[in-house]
Amino acid sequence: MAEEETTIEVSTADELITDDELQNKSKGQLIKNAGQFRDRRNELNQLASSRASERDDLNAKTREKVDEAQEHREKRDELNERVQEHKEIRNDLNADANELFDEVEQRKEDLELDEGKDLEQLKEEIEELEFKQQTEVLSTEDERELIEKIEGKREEYQDREEKLDQSGDLEGLVEEAESVRAEASKHHEKVTELADKAQEHHNQMIEAYREADDIRDEADEMHEDFVEAQEAADAHHEAFVEVQKRLRELDKQEEEEEKDKRAQEQEEAREEAEEIYERFKEGETLDTEDLRKLQKSGHL
Repeated sequence: MAEEETTIEVSTADELITDDELQNKSKGQLIKNAGQFRDRRNELNQLASSRASERDDLNAKTREKVDEAQEHREKRDELNERVQEHKEIRNDLNADANELFDEVEQRKEDLELDEGKDLEQLKEEIEELEFKQQTEVLSTEDERELIEKIEGKREEYQDREEKLDQSGDLEGLVEEAESVRAEASKHHEKVTELADKAQEHHNQMIEAYREADDIRDEADEMHEDFVEAQEAADAHHEAFVEVQKRLRELDKQEEEEEKDKRAQEQEEAREEAEEIYERFKEGETLDTEDLRKLQKSGHL
Protein backbone atom coordinates (compact mmCIF):
# COMPACT_ATOMS: atom_id res chain seq x y z
CA MET A 1 0.00 0.00 0.00
CA ALA A 2 1.49 3.32 -1.09
CA GLU A 3 2.02 5.82 1.72
CA GLU A 4 0.27 9.16 1.44
CA GLU A 5 2.77 11.94 0.84
CA THR A 6 3.45 13.80 4.11
CA THR A 7 5.76 16.79 4.42
CA ILE A 8 7.88 16.83 7.57
CA GLU A 9 9.87 19.99 8.06
CA VAL A 10 10.95 20.06 11.72
CA SER A 11 12.75 17.78 14.12
CA THR A 12 13.13 19.89 17.31
CA ALA A 13 10.70 21.77 19.55
CA ASP A 14 12.72 25.01 19.20
CA GLU A 15 11.82 25.08 15.52
CA LEU A 16 8.13 25.03 16.47
CA ILE A 17 8.04 27.63 19.21
CA THR A 18 10.85 29.74 20.67
CA ASP A 19 11.34 30.79 24.28
CA ASP A 20 10.47 34.38 23.31
CA GLU A 21 7.20 33.21 21.80
CA LEU A 22 6.40 31.17 24.90
CA GLN A 23 6.94 34.22 27.08
CA ASN A 24 5.27 36.84 24.87
CA LYS A 25 2.29 35.11 23.28
CA SER A 26 -1.11 35.57 24.81
CA LYS A 27 -2.84 32.80 26.67
CA GLY A 28 -5.35 32.43 23.85
CA GLN A 29 -2.58 32.10 21.25
CA LEU A 30 -0.81 29.51 23.40
CA ILE A 31 -3.99 27.49 23.84
CA LYS A 32 -4.41 27.48 20.06
CA ASN A 33 -0.76 26.41 19.61
CA ALA A 34 -1.15 23.61 22.15
CA GLY A 35 -4.09 22.20 20.20
CA GLN A 36 -2.15 22.42 16.95
CA PHE A 37 0.92 20.71 18.42
CA ARG A 38 -1.22 17.99 20.02
CA ASP A 39 -3.10 17.25 16.77
CA ARG A 40 0.08 17.26 14.68
CA ARG A 41 1.84 15.05 17.23
CA ASN A 42 -0.99 12.50 17.02
CA GLU A 43 -0.90 12.62 13.22
CA LEU A 44 2.87 12.12 13.16
CA ASN A 45 2.70 9.27 15.71
CA GLN A 46 0.17 7.54 13.47
CA LEU A 47 2.43 8.09 10.46
CA ALA A 48 5.45 6.77 12.38
CA SER A 49 3.45 3.70 13.42
CA SER A 50 2.42 3.09 9.79
CA ARG A 51 6.01 3.41 8.60
CA ALA A 52 7.26 1.11 11.37
CA SER A 53 4.67 -1.49 10.36
CA GLU A 54 5.68 -1.27 6.70
CA ARG A 55 9.37 -1.46 7.67
CA ASP A 56 8.68 -4.58 9.74
CA ASP A 57 6.80 -6.16 6.81
CA LEU A 58 9.75 -5.45 4.51
CA ASN A 59 12.19 -6.90 7.06
CA ALA A 60 10.01 -10.03 7.26
CA LYS A 61 10.09 -10.33 3.45
CA THR A 62 13.86 -9.89 3.55
CA ARG A 63 14.16 -12.77 6.02
CA GLU A 64 11.89 -14.90 3.81
CA LYS A 65 14.14 -14.25 0.80
CA VAL A 66 17.26 -14.99 2.83
CA ASP A 67 15.68 -18.25 4.02
CA GLU A 68 14.76 -19.08 0.42
CA ALA A 69 18.33 -18.39 -0.69
CA GLN A 70 19.64 -20.57 2.12
CA GLU A 71 17.37 -23.44 1.02
CA HIS A 72 18.75 -23.17 -2.52
CA ARG A 73 22.29 -23.07 -1.10
CA GLU A 74 21.68 -26.28 0.88
CA LYS A 75 20.14 -28.03 -2.15
CA ARG A 76 23.01 -26.87 -4.34
CA ASP A 77 25.60 -28.14 -1.86
CA GLU A 78 23.75 -31.45 -1.50
CA LEU A 79 23.66 -31.88 -5.29
CA ASN A 80 27.33 -30.96 -5.58
CA GLU A 81 28.15 -33.68 -3.04
CA ARG A 82 26.23 -36.17 -5.16
CA VAL A 83 28.05 -34.89 -8.24
CA GLN A 84 31.35 -35.56 -6.51
CA GLU A 85 30.22 -39.05 -5.51
CA HIS A 86 29.24 -39.94 -9.09
CA LYS A 87 32.45 -38.40 -10.41
CA GLU A 88 34.50 -40.63 -8.15
CA ILE A 89 32.52 -43.71 -9.20
CA ARG A 90 32.81 -42.72 -12.88
CA ASN A 91 36.53 -42.17 -12.60
CA ASP A 92 37.03 -45.51 -10.84
CA LEU A 93 34.98 -47.31 -13.48
CA ASN A 94 36.85 -45.59 -16.30
CA ALA A 95 40.11 -46.61 -14.67
CA ASP A 96 38.87 -50.23 -14.43
CA ALA A 97 37.70 -50.15 -18.07
CA ASN A 98 41.05 -48.77 -19.20
CA GLU A 99 42.83 -51.57 -17.41
CA LEU A 100 40.57 -54.15 -19.08
CA PHE A 101 41.05 -52.63 -22.54
CA ASP A 102 44.81 -52.50 -21.94
CA GLU A 103 44.69 -56.18 -21.01
CA VAL A 104 42.74 -56.93 -24.22
CA GLU A 105 45.30 -55.08 -26.32
CA GLN A 106 48.16 -56.81 -24.52
CA ARG A 107 46.65 -60.23 -25.19
CA LYS A 108 46.09 -59.35 -28.84
CA GLU A 109 49.68 -58.17 -29.07
CA ASP A 110 50.97 -61.30 -27.38
CA LEU A 111 48.95 -63.52 -29.75
CA GLU A 112 49.66 -61.27 -32.76
CA LEU A 113 45.95 -61.30 -33.54
CA ASP A 114 46.14 -57.89 -35.12
CA GLU A 115 48.65 -59.14 -37.69
CA GLY A 116 47.85 -61.30 -40.72
CA LYS A 117 44.55 -62.29 -42.28
CA ASP A 118 41.43 -63.53 -40.53
CA LEU A 119 40.25 -67.14 -40.83
CA GLU A 120 37.48 -66.44 -43.33
CA GLN A 121 39.83 -64.73 -45.73
CA LEU A 122 42.39 -67.54 -45.47
CA LYS A 123 39.67 -70.13 -46.07
CA GLU A 124 38.55 -68.34 -49.26
CA GLU A 125 42.10 -68.15 -50.54
CA ILE A 126 42.64 -71.91 -49.91
CA GLU A 127 39.40 -72.77 -51.72
CA GLU A 128 40.40 -70.61 -54.72
CA LEU A 129 43.79 -72.33 -54.94
CA GLU A 130 42.23 -75.81 -54.66
CA PHE A 131 39.71 -74.93 -57.38
CA LYS A 132 42.55 -73.79 -59.62
CA GLN A 133 44.39 -77.05 -59.01
CA GLN A 134 41.33 -79.07 -59.92
CA THR A 135 40.25 -77.18 -63.02
CA GLU A 136 43.42 -76.03 -64.71
CA VAL A 137 46.00 -78.04 -66.61
CA LEU A 138 49.35 -77.20 -65.05
CA SER A 139 52.89 -78.21 -65.65
CA THR A 140 54.54 -80.39 -63.07
CA GLU A 141 56.53 -77.46 -61.77
CA ASP A 142 53.52 -75.15 -61.58
CA GLU A 143 51.39 -77.79 -59.88
CA ARG A 144 54.14 -78.45 -57.32
CA GLU A 145 54.37 -74.72 -56.53
CA LEU A 146 50.59 -74.52 -56.25
CA ILE A 147 50.46 -77.47 -53.84
CA GLU A 148 53.16 -75.85 -51.70
CA LYS A 149 51.22 -72.62 -51.68
CA ILE A 150 48.05 -74.44 -50.62
CA GLU A 151 49.93 -76.18 -47.84
CA GLY A 152 51.38 -72.89 -46.66
CA LYS A 153 47.91 -71.34 -46.54
CA ARG A 154 46.60 -74.34 -44.62
CA GLU A 155 49.45 -74.06 -42.13
CA GLU A 156 48.76 -70.30 -41.73
CA TYR A 157 45.06 -71.07 -41.25
CA GLN A 158 45.82 -73.72 -38.64
CA ASP A 159 48.32 -71.47 -36.82
CA ARG A 160 45.86 -68.58 -36.66
CA GLU A 161 43.07 -70.93 -35.55
CA GLU A 162 45.30 -72.17 -32.72
CA LYS A 163 46.07 -68.59 -31.65
CA LEU A 164 42.39 -67.76 -31.53
CA ASP A 165 41.77 -70.83 -29.44
CA GLN A 166 44.56 -69.73 -27.11
CA SER A 167 42.95 -66.30 -26.67
CA GLY A 168 40.32 -68.03 -24.53
CA ASP A 169 37.84 -65.51 -23.06
CA LEU A 170 39.22 -62.49 -24.96
CA GLU A 171 35.78 -61.70 -26.35
CA GLY A 172 34.32 -61.95 -22.87
CA LEU A 173 37.05 -59.63 -21.60
CA VAL A 174 36.13 -57.11 -24.31
CA GLU A 175 32.47 -57.35 -23.34
CA GLU A 176 33.35 -56.84 -19.69
CA ALA A 177 35.48 -53.79 -20.53
CA GLU A 178 32.69 -52.32 -22.66
CA SER A 179 30.16 -53.02 -19.89
CA VAL A 180 32.30 -51.21 -17.33
CA ARG A 181 32.76 -48.32 -19.75
CA ALA A 182 28.98 -48.17 -20.30
CA GLU A 183 28.43 -48.07 -16.53
CA ALA A 184 30.95 -45.21 -16.27
CA SER A 185 29.01 -43.36 -18.98
CA LYS A 186 25.82 -43.68 -16.95
CA HIS A 187 27.53 -42.10 -13.97
CA HIS A 188 28.91 -39.37 -16.25
CA GLU A 189 25.37 -38.63 -17.44
CA LYS A 190 24.31 -38.46 -13.78
CA VAL A 191 27.17 -36.05 -13.08
CA THR A 192 25.96 -33.79 -15.90
CA GLU A 193 22.32 -34.00 -14.79
CA LEU A 194 23.07 -33.25 -11.13
CA ALA A 195 25.56 -30.50 -12.00
CA ASP A 196 22.89 -28.77 -14.12
CA LYS A 197 20.41 -28.95 -11.24
CA ALA A 198 23.04 -27.66 -8.82
CA GLN A 199 23.69 -24.71 -11.17
CA GLU A 200 19.94 -23.97 -11.28
CA HIS A 201 19.78 -23.82 -7.49
CA HIS A 202 22.93 -21.69 -7.46
CA ASN A 203 21.32 -19.21 -9.87
CA GLN A 204 18.12 -19.18 -7.80
CA MET A 205 20.18 -18.61 -4.65
CA ILE A 206 21.94 -15.62 -6.23
CA GLU A 207 18.59 -14.18 -7.40
CA ALA A 208 17.02 -14.65 -3.94
CA TYR A 209 19.96 -12.89 -2.27
CA ARG A 210 19.70 -10.05 -4.81
CA GLU A 211 15.98 -9.66 -4.09
CA ALA A 212 16.69 -9.77 -0.35
CA ASP A 213 19.22 -6.94 -0.76
CA ASP A 214 16.71 -4.83 -2.72
CA ILE A 215 13.98 -5.36 -0.12
CA ARG A 216 16.45 -4.66 2.71
CA ASP A 217 17.31 -1.35 1.04
CA GLU A 218 13.59 -0.49 0.97
CA ALA A 219 13.30 -1.46 4.64
CA ASP A 220 16.29 0.76 5.53
CA GLU A 221 14.73 3.70 3.69
CA MET A 222 11.42 3.09 5.45
CA HIS A 223 13.23 2.97 8.80
CA GLU A 224 14.76 6.37 8.03
CA ASP A 225 11.27 7.67 7.21
CA PHE A 226 10.00 6.19 10.49
CA VAL A 227 12.75 7.90 12.48
CA GLU A 228 12.00 11.19 10.71
CA ALA A 229 8.28 10.97 11.60
CA GLN A 230 8.97 9.82 15.16
CA GLU A 231 11.45 12.62 15.80
CA ALA A 232 8.98 15.16 14.43
CA ALA A 233 6.23 13.66 16.61
CA ASP A 234 8.53 13.89 19.64
CA ALA A 235 9.32 17.51 18.79
CA HIS A 236 5.61 18.37 18.59
CA HIS A 237 5.00 16.54 21.86
CA GLU A 238 7.82 18.45 23.50
CA ALA A 239 6.45 21.72 22.14
CA PHE A 240 2.98 20.76 23.39
CA VAL A 241 4.42 20.01 26.84
CA GLU A 242 6.31 23.32 26.89
CA VAL A 243 3.17 25.27 25.96
CA GLN A 244 1.16 23.40 28.59
CA LYS A 245 3.84 24.22 31.14
CA ARG A 246 3.69 27.90 30.16
CA LEU A 247 -0.12 27.85 30.37
CA ARG A 248 0.10 26.45 33.89
CA GLU A 249 2.53 29.21 34.77
CA LEU A 250 0.09 31.79 33.40
CA ASP A 251 -2.78 30.17 35.31
CA LYS A 252 -0.73 30.31 38.51
CA GLN A 253 0.25 33.87 37.76
CA GLU A 254 -3.40 34.79 37.26
CA GLU A 255 -4.30 33.06 40.52
CA GLU A 256 -1.59 35.00 42.35
CA GLU A 257 -2.74 38.23 40.79
CA GLU A 258 -6.34 37.44 41.73
CA LYS A 259 -5.27 36.59 45.26
CA ASP A 260 -3.31 39.82 45.53
CA LYS A 261 -6.27 41.71 44.14
CA ARG A 262 -8.63 40.19 46.70
CA ALA A 263 -6.17 40.94 49.50
CA GLN A 264 -5.88 44.50 48.31
CA GLU A 265 -9.64 44.85 48.14
CA GLN A 266 -10.00 43.39 51.63
CA GLU A 267 -7.41 45.84 53.01
CA GLU A 268 -9.13 48.73 51.36
CA ALA A 269 -12.50 47.54 52.73
CA ARG A 270 -11.02 47.22 56.23
CA GLU A 271 -9.52 50.68 56.10
CA GLU A 272 -12.82 52.11 54.84
CA ALA A 273 -14.70 50.29 57.60
CA GLU A 274 -12.26 51.69 60.18
CA GLU A 275 -12.89 55.17 58.86
CA ILE A 276 -16.69 54.68 58.97
CA TYR A 277 -16.50 53.24 62.46
CA GLU A 278 -14.53 56.27 63.67
CA ARG A 279 -17.16 58.53 62.20
CA PHE A 280 -19.84 56.39 63.93
CA LYS A 281 -18.09 56.72 67.26
CA GLU A 282 -17.95 60.49 66.83
CA GLY A 283 -21.71 60.42 66.56
CA GLU A 284 -22.00 60.91 62.79
CA THR A 285 -25.16 59.52 61.27
CA LEU A 286 -24.46 56.59 58.91
CA ASP A 287 -26.45 55.61 55.84
CA THR A 288 -27.52 52.08 54.99
CA GLU A 289 -24.46 51.39 52.82
CA ASP A 290 -22.11 52.49 55.59
CA LEU A 291 -23.91 50.23 58.07
CA ARG A 292 -23.67 47.31 55.67
CA LYS A 293 -19.91 47.86 55.32
CA LEU A 294 -19.50 48.00 59.11
CA GLN A 295 -21.51 44.81 59.52
CA LYS A 296 -19.50 43.07 56.81
CA SER A 297 -16.23 44.09 58.44
CA GLY A 298 -17.38 42.81 61.87
CA HIS A 299 -17.48 46.16 63.58
CA LEU A 300 -21.18 45.73 64.39
